[in-house]
Amino acid sequence: MKIIRSKAFTGERAWAALDIANMNGITTRLHWTDQPYKWHVNDGQEVFAVLDGQVEMRFKENGVERSTILETGDVFYASVGTAHVAHPLGVARILVVESEGSV
Repeated sequence: MKIIRSKAFTGERAWAALDIANMNGITTRLHWTDQPYKWHVNDGQEVFAVLDGQVEMRFKENGVERSTILETGDVFYASVGTAHVAHPLGVARILVVESEGSV
C-alpha cells in the first residue's frame, strides 16, 4: 500500500518521476516538471492527468499541429501514433499511465 501526496513531490530536474506501480507492464508514474518535454510518439496508449498546475498539450491530428490548455484535474489520452508534447505553464505535477519502457 502507498499513499502519495502529489503536491509534496518535487524533482531535481524537469520530468523527474516517482514510480508508483507497474501492473502487468503498464506503469503509473508521477512527474514533476517546469520545462517542456520533447515531441514524441508512444509505442502504446498513454493517459496523462494533470494533478497540479497547468499544461499546454500540443499534438498533431492529420499532420496539423493543435494545442489545448489542460487544467488541474484534466486528462489527455494519446492513442497509438499520436505525436504530442507537454509544455507546463509554470510548475506542474502529472500522473502518466503508459506501457513500460515507453518514451
